[in-house]
Amino acid sequence: MPLQDTHQIVSVDDHLIEHPRVWQDRLPEKFREAGPRIVEVDGQHLWSYDNTLYPTIGLNAVAGKPPEEWGTDPVRYEDMIPGCYDPVARVADMDLDGVQAALCFPSFPGFAGGTFYRGKDRDLALLSVKAWNDFHVDEWCAAAPDRFIPLGILPIWDIDASVAEAERLAAKGVRTVSFPDSPVPLGLPSFHSDHWDDLWQVCSDAGMPVSLHFGAGGYVPGFSFTKTSTFQDDLATQQIAAPFAVAITIFATNLMWSTVDLLFSGKLQKFPNLQFSLSEGGIGWVPYILERADYVWERHRYYQAIDFDSRPSELFRSHFWGCFIDDEHGLSNRHAIGIDRICLEIDFPHSDSNWPNSRKRAAEVLATVPDDECALIVEDNARRMLNFPRPADAKVAAV
Repeated sequence: MPLQDTHQIVSVDDHLIEHPRVWQDRLPEKFREAGPRIVEVDGQHLWSYDNTLYPTIGLNAVAGKPPEEWGTDPVRYEDMIPGCYDPVARVADMDLDGVQAALCFPSFPGFAGGTFYRGKDRDLALLSVKAWNDFHVDEWCAAAPDRFIPLGILPIWDIDASVAEAERLAAKGVRTVSFPDSPVPLGLPSFHSDHWDDLWQVCSDAGMPVSLHFGAGGYVPGFSFTKTSTFQDDLATQQIAAPFAVAITIFATNLMWSTVDLLFSGKLQKFPNLQFSLSEGGIGWVPYILERADYVWERHRYYQAIDFDSRPSELFRSHFWGCFIDDEHGLSNRHAIGIDRICLEIDFPHSDSNWPNSRKRAAEVLATVPDDECALIVEDNARRMLNFPRPADAKVAAV
């Protein structure tokens, strides 16, 4: 049955581009010069932060351009459509696309605040994290509270500060926190350590799922790159290594590793209400990895520090949410994943997005899916995961 007009699309992974005043309007005066600000260099708009220039303002914000003009980055704000950085214009773009609500990840800070993690001035970094969170909740989401889902980032270099910020975010109504898909490439303790337990407790108590966006840990997958360091470094060297298409194709494997790490970490048993959203990870790989994890668990749990009673596939269906943009194979195997654990994402304004034809494409890939399952995939699962109920008077954004 095709996607119905009554179905609202709730995207669990979109992106926003920060406007030039985000931090300058919020940082204490003594930090504004070193804090994130836009400078013009050779006709390009660049972010300056902590005495370093960053070469991207848009991070592949190519919505509205033909594929022949796509690249990794627009160089000036006027090269982007206003919906990238203006929440009012974004709502109009969502209406055009037939999308009702969106969860928007950061751009300049990195998907989980990695830019600030790498900053030298920790006081400035902490203030910058808080400033982005306040901008996102009080400015971006406040522009259309029924259309934008509040998300927060954390000062991941300091567990105590992360816990305090997560508590502050929960009090502000934030529905999810973004976290590195793996903390290890950043030099931080793994999911297997007890280091993050106080944070997991806050997220569990607040009903605030942890969003793991691929690439948020800074690791770029692929064996043919000249170095494995950061997203920007690999882009800069791609002419003498593999084309970046290799990494784009296999980025979802980051989340495959993260999922297996967490399934065997013991943390899901310790925090039974803890939830993880696998942002931009696709879902086609899930049935295989669950089958494989169960196979390993059945044969190898006897001599390893692995929970004896918790089957990995059952843990997955209690703690994880698979997210996809365009995944026909995954949808055809949706019951092996768990029909109540799949969410749709639009990825506006990046080049993987189908904007302005997202609703049309969703209708195509869901054409053979029963109506009740369509409702779960495009809306109900996301609203349940993010505790973001449909307003009683909400109009359906349909095309």
